[in-house]
Amino acid sequence: MASQASLLLQKQLKDLCKNPVDGFSAGLVDETNIFEWSVTVIGPPDTLYEGGFFNAIMSFPPNYPNSPPSVKFTSEIWHPNVYPDGRVCISILHPPGDDPNGYELASERWTPVHTVESIVLSIISMLSSPNDESPANVEAAKEWRDRRDEFKKKVSRCVRKSQEML
Repeated sequence: MASQASLLLQKQLKDLCKNPVDGFSAGLVDETNIFEWSVTVIGPPDTLYEGGFFNAIMSFPPNYPNSPPSVKFTSEIWHPNVYPDGRVCISILHPPGDDPNGYELASERWTPVHTVESIVLSIISMLSSPNDESPANVEAAKEWRDRRDEFKKKVSRCVRKSQEML
C-alpha cells in the first residue's frame, strides 16, 4: 500500500514542478520522505490574507489516497478554520464517509480523487471565505462575526509576520 502511495505522491510532485499552480508552492520537507511536504500558501488577492506567505506541513498517511493527509500551518495564522496549533479544519481533509456529527455530507469529505493541488486550492478558498458555522478556532470565529476590525488587525499582523520570515 505504501509503495502505491509513494508512487502517486512522486507523480503529483513531478506534475506540480512541471506545471506550477498560482497561489502556492510545494516540495518535500526532506528528500528522503515523500510522505511529508512543505507547502507555502500565498495569501489570495483581495482577501485579508493578501501578501502573506504562510508555511504549512502536509503529512500523508501510508494508505494515501484512501485517507486524507493532515495539514498544519507552521506560520502563525488567525482564521476560524485553523486550530490554534495550526491544524487546518476543512471538509475535504476529513475521513471519507458520513460525518458522525452530521455537519457535512459524505460528498464534501475526503475522496481519493483529491490531489495535493485540489487540497491546497481548497485551503486558499478557505482563506478567502471562512466558514464560521463549525469553527476550529472559536475565538477567531467570534471575532470574524462580531468584531471584524479586531479580526482584521490580527490577520494583518500575521501577514506582516509572514513577510518578515522570507
